[in-house]
Amino acid sequence: MNIQIFGTKKCQDTRKAERYFKERRVKYQFIDLHIKGLSKGELKSVTSSIPLNDLIDTEGKEYRKRNLKYIVHDVEQILLEQPLLFKTPIVRNGKKATLGHAPDIWKSWE
Repeated sequence: MNIQIFGTKKCQDTRKAERYFKERRVKYQFIDLHIKGLSKGELKSVTSSIPLNDLIDTEGKEYRKRNLKYIVHDVEQILLEQPLLFKTPIVRNGKKATLGHAPDIWKSWE
């Protein structure tokens, strides 16, 4: 297993995902979206499992701050430029990916 967790330290579901893998002694790589976002290739890999429009957090503070509700925008481009707009956590295992806290799916990866 090659687990990557994309999220923020303040996100409760991201911390739950980290705890899930720590408790099972599964090595993972944490990518803090405050520091680094997904690359175009990583985003393409994630969207093979999760629809692109499901990845943007339309309820979040960052979305409201940028007034994106009233602006027509390219979702892929805005997510690549502003990684804090992602819903978190995005947990990736190779070509498979999940959004949010999904322990039932993670268990099937073991």
